[in-house]
Amino acid sequence: MRHGKKNNHLGRKEGHRSAMLSNMAISLITHKRIFTTVAKAKALRVFVEPIITRSKADSTHSRRMVFADLQNKEAVTELFREVAVKVADRPGGYTRIIKTGNRQGDAAEMCMIELVDFNENLLKDSSSKKAAKTTRRRGGKKATPKTDTDSNATSTTEE
Repeated sequence: MRHGKKNNHLGRKEGHRSAMLSNMAISLITHKRIFTTVAKAKALRVFVEPIITRSKADSTHSRRMVFADLQNKEAVTELFREVAVKVADRPGGYTRIIKTGNRQGDAAEMCMIELVDFNENLLKDSSSKKAAKTTRRRGGKKATPKTDTDSNATSTTEE
């Protein structure tokens, strides 16, 4: 039974798993999008989202805490300069996982994990949708109510 075991071990020892997640997080921060298996992407999302949340507050302490996880100066610098600025108003959900099918060799489920605010194609689509003018269904004034003579005339014809 696996009661209380929340993390996916990914078939690796703890040191190898933490090093792999750290390297994948560095690649995600520098390239904004990486291709990997679905299981690794889900584990990476749990690993990298608290790091991005911590990068919103640009203090020495938060930089040191992020560097303890990533161990890469360039990635930490890019995270605090570029990524944190774009995700400043987002309350969470900084990554998106898009499934791309199965790998040919071993049929593993593959996916693309990306930072949400850095996909230019989706940002262009959403900005064009926001720019379009919304119209209402009812255009003008309400129709004038029928007079008593009109209603009597229709009621007599129905009988």
